[in-house]
Amino acid sequence: MSYTALYRKFRPTAFEDVKGQDHIVTTLKNQIKAERTSHAYLFCGTRGTGKTTIAKIFAKAVNCEHPADGSPCGECAICRAIAAGASMNVIEIDAASNNGVDSIREIVDEVTYSPAEGKYKVYIIDEVHMLSIGAFNALLKTLEEPPSYVIFILATTEVHKIPITILSRCQRYDFKRITIDTIADRIRELMDKEQVQIEEKAIRYIAKTADGSMRDALSLLDQCIAFHFGKELTYDKVLDVLGAVDTEVFSRLLRIVLDADVTGAISLLEEIVMQGRELTQFISDFTWYLRNLLLVKTADGVEDVIDVSTENLARLKEEAQMVENDVIMRYIRVMSELSGQIRYASQKRILVEIALIKLCRPSMETDTSSLVDRIRQLEEKLEKGIPMTAVSGGGTIAYAGAEKSVENVVQAELPKAIPEDVKKVAGSWSAIVGEAPMPMKAYLKTAYPSLATDGSLLVVVQDGLPSDYFKEACHREELERIIADFSQKEMQVTIQNAQQGRNPEEVFPDLSRLVSQTINMEVEELEEDPEDMY
Repeated sequence: MSYTALYRKFRPTAFEDVKGQDHIVTTLKNQIKAERTSHAYLFCGTRGTGKTTIAKIFAKAVNCEHPADGSPCGECAICRAIAAGASMNVIEIDAASNNGVDSIREIVDEVTYSPAEGKYKVYIIDEVHMLSIGAFNALLKTLEEPPSYVIFILATTEVHKIPITILSRCQRYDFKRITIDTIADRIRELMDKEQVQIEEKAIRYIAKTADGSMRDALSLLDQCIAFHFGKELTYDKVLDVLGAVDTEVFSRLLRIVLDADVTGAISLLEEIVMQGRELTQFISDFTWYLRNLLLVKTADGVEDVIDVSTENLARLKEEAQMVENDVIMRYIRVMSELSGQIRYASQKRILVEIALIKLCRPSMETDTSSLVDRIRQLEEKLEKGIPMTAVSGGGTIAYAGAEKSVENVVQAELPKAIPEDVKKVAGSWSAIVGEAPMPMKAYLKTAYPSLATDGSLLVVVQDGLPSDYFKEACHREELERIIADFSQKEMQVTIQNAQQGRNPEEVFPDLSRLVSQTINMEVEELEEDPEDMY
């Protein structure tokens, strides 16, 4: 005998077996008991929530010879015929493949014939939103005034596509997404019947991944059982089958992003890819993790809402203290945009890498949400101590809020005395660069003035094109003429090439920066003691 999928094998056959749609089941049972059934129903809701299942149970119930409390008995000839798909009283139509006018006209012609057995002829039109405009128009009159023995049940996942003229002729029932707890309870029940051992953590993960669809949950469960047939189904095995990632990895990724560690984020992604994880599922799960983090950050008593273990909840609460609401919402926005792009992308990994770099480098974006993250990163750097000004001879660097030794900062020793003419050029360096013609101006923008060993002016230029440009005597002489115009004195200029891969200021100090600092210090002293001005 061929194997039957779990969602087909355990499809509910009575109203009592339906899970998660009590508000609909109760209403329909009461209508059947009171014999107040409508001529047209509209069942709408997401996939796998029980629309077609309840439609079939309803069709059996209204025709059952011995109904019990509004539910079909399941034992009479009509119930058995409907369950076997052999009854002429229940006609199922897939509107996705039968969406033309001719298909609906056949129904209109058939409704004139009363049922051969039972009380009602029930037409179940699945995915009814796929009908053409002409088909809807052909159905209108019959749907409004059908014979007393005809019931229409229209099922759809996209109710907004149905014309208002059709909606107004039906009783509408909205099917809710089934909760994680309800799906988990159903999985436990079925696994007991199937005698399959499964971890509680694995059950909860499958229930969450199903996204409110009981059919999806049972399909995922079927897939996991088949892959590990005859073995206990553990959480790790479920993750392997579904290509998912453990929650602990999301915690690691979040902390790496908060540290703005691009290399660490890319390395972690490499680890995930090498494990064979599905990147689309990874993005979806990480976005869900950020959602849980935001709930923990903004609300109290959310343990039942976010549905995580005690260990993961403690980790989320710890991380909630490390990040602001605006930053989390920016992360969610970036990952949500990525989720929409990655589905049809051929280079998924590259898109994920770009998104991770965006998270680590908010300066790449210009919107206000990224500005908040940039400020956060700057504040963290200031707290850790970022060098603001260099003090010569003292062996220390002034930090924001602290003073630290310069053991790891190598800088050239500044000269004790700088000639006045060289100092004047250093103070006017930006103006000198502004007067230079192109392309000299472009090359001088990355250059700076320094002091040669003989006390003359030294100009440090970048390696490559700038260095090659000033090797020509005519260009160096032109720079000397521009400097002479500013200093009113002829000066010899020595061109120094900045070696590739080294910080030139370790050997040749930037005099323009030093002069600027000196001027600022003098201004501050005058502001503190204005009497010195007189």
